[in-house]
Amino acid sequence: MQLGMVGLGRMGGNMTRRLMRGGHSMVVWNQTPDSIKQLASEGATASSSLEDLVSKLKAPRAVWVMVPAGGPTETTVQKLAQYLQPGDAIIDGGNSYFKDDVRRSKELQSKGLHYIDVGTSGGVWGIDRGYCMMIGGPKVAVQRLDPIFKTLAPGKGDIPRTPGREKLGGTAEDGYIHCGPSGSGHFVKMVHNGIEYGIMQAYGEGFDIFKNANSKELPEDIRYDLNLPDIAEVWRRGSVVSSWLLDLTAMALTENPTLSEYTGFVQDSGEGRWTIQAAVEEAVPADVLTAALYVRFRSRQEHTFAEKMLSAMRQKFGGHIEAGGK
Repeated sequence: MQLGMVGLGRMGGNMTRRLMRGGHSMVVWNQTPDSIKQLASEGATASSSLEDLVSKLKAPRAVWVMVPAGGPTETTVQKLAQYLQPGDAIIDGGNSYFKDDVRRSKELQSKGLHYIDVGTSGGVWGIDRGYCMMIGGPKVAVQRLDPIFKTLAPGKGDIPRTPGREKLGGTAEDGYIHCGPSGSGHFVKMVHNGIEYGIMQAYGEGFDIFKNANSKELPEDIRYDLNLPDIAEVWRRGSVVSSWLLDLTAMALTENPTLSEYTGFVQDSGEGRWTIQAAVEEAVPADVLTAALYVRFRSRQEHTFAEKMLSAMRQKFGGHIEAGGK
């Protein structure tokens, strides 16, 4: 298929490459010309503006927007809407607030345009591992773009099948799902990231306890000088707490057991706050996720080894360089 890609950063650039590897034709645009030139040298079609990008796409057009959430996404979507025609589709693959998706969908629907929100997880590793996608939007448009989603997704791989899953069908085993109407994709991704905060916090606190197990404040006979890289590694192999986040933790600790290159200043990307807001609106208790969010706020004032662990995990899976970091 042919697809326009707006935004060629860590995610957008690698998604473009994965799609081209899968045989899709890509028309690209970015605010920085160097990124456009690089992707063009790899086989993409360059464009000089959003209007030029749209002009190089065949109807029904589809444009994937992969720029920062908030103002940049809003501006890009509104500009694209000026150039697109009824039947065309705009895909927001960033981390937009799901209520903004609902509003944009209604606005674009009045112009005959399809709006699809795609919560995308995979970080800097997605180009090879694939991207887990949670999709919201009109069924007809999502089905038309299925070849795009299928190429970006990880596929079944060698993950053991969940017992009974063969009776359910669908695309979940391939790493992507159509969650429902507009906003539902980013809603599911929002809660995914809220859960991620909690998991990361649990690992961070656990390894902080290990690090301080040899504290001089403890009786000498229960002081333990523990090998943190070894603990992370052995947990990867058969433990019930194994996960990709633990894989990345093991990688960071192997590189530097003290994590001295991290300050422990931990940013939050928005979805954690929105998850807690949704919990409040639904009157659902979310003790762990709320506490994990508040720890990130506190980390900007004082830092612990647990926060260094969070910084290390964020850098490993998403290439995030923490504000205030070294």
